[in-house]
Amino acid sequence: MTPENPTSRFATLPDTSEREATDLFHREEVQLALRNRGMPLEIMRYPVTPSGMHYLVIHFDIPDVNIDQWKLQVGGLVSQPLSLSLDDIKKRPARTMAVTMECAGNGRALLNPRVFSQPWFNEGIGTAEWTGTPLKGILEEAGLTDGAVNIVFSGADQGIQGEVLQVYQRSLNIAESMREEMMLVYEMNGQPLQPQHGYPLRLLVPGWYGMASVKWLDRIEAVEDQFQGYQMAKAYRYTQVREEPGEPVTLIRVRALMIPPGIPDTMSRVRWLTAGQQSLTGRAWAGRLGVSRVEVSVDDGSTWSEATLGEQVSTFAWREWSFVWNAVRGWHTLSVRATDTEENVQPIDQFWNAQGMGNNMAQRVRVLVE
Repeated sequence: MTPENPTSRFATLPDTSEREATDLFHREEVQLALRNRGMPLEIMRYPVTPSGMHYLVIHFDIPDVNIDQWKLQVGGLVSQPLSLSLDDIKKRPARTMAVTMECAGNGRALLNPRVFSQPWFNEGIGTAEWTGTPLKGILEEAGLTDGAVNIVFSGADQGIQGEVLQVYQRSLNIAESMREEMMLVYEMNGQPLQPQHGYPLRLLVPGWYGMASVKWLDRIEAVEDQFQGYQMAKAYRYTQVREEPGEPVTLIRVRALMIPPGIPDTMSRVRWLTAGQQSLTGRAWAGRLGVSRVEVSVDDGSTWSEATLGEQVSTFAWREWSFVWNAVRGWHTLSVRATDTEENVQPIDQFWNAQGMGNNMAQRVRVLVE
């Protein structure tokens, strides 16, 4: 069954020429969006995201790594510096773990006023099965000395950000670095890392937003002070104005997303579906915490009903949810929100900040039922 004239049903949607300037994106934002791939939300039907559909962020350029010359250097305040080839790393104890990774800027394009940067809507997300060796074992092998405070992870990519020439670097304190789930990974979904995902080696920091999982990793260094590199001190901060130091972005906040039901209008992505019972499904996650509840609203947040939770792939992976909706004719705005095991509830309103980080406000999906 199809509507008699589906085009006319969407005629009330604003034309591009009528939208306010704030709805238009800058050339630089479009350029970033074309380089950095999002996951189509319908791909949440898979418990593990196919590698080619997993979201992707490349801050600078994908480096040209010569694997015959590449070595992971482990140094700084250690008693036994290491220089390891990929084959050396693969000889260490290995494990495979499904982990949901989310960009800290996921949802940025939905903010009002919009923050100028990579314009994510809700698609900066993915879950992969990562294979590698525990970071803890490598650090123990190197032998951290008493003065070590931070572990700095450096990638092979370099560029300019905030007028600073840099390689991409992030750090973790000793306690975080020694957690059992921290890994150095060389496979994604059973295959060697693709170049855009960090080949030959990347750090995996489960439960944290994706910026912590440094790609193209080539150096690990133990240092005696708090590391103040650009990606720690300037980028990835919760601030109201960019000049403020703010709080660092760390763990993933609770979020649920819905697979958009029915079929889409090409340009607006507004959905069309038939009246009657409709199964709404999606995924929910909360970083290191579990998801205790998912709720669905079919009236733009006026009332909420509890969804049914499914199985979780692993401790750090998303969890399926489902909800049966008796859809009646007309326009509807569907919403979904999650609650974690510490009773943090996904907010209805936006969490605005100057860098557009951690915006986990409830998803809204506009639908027309015929």
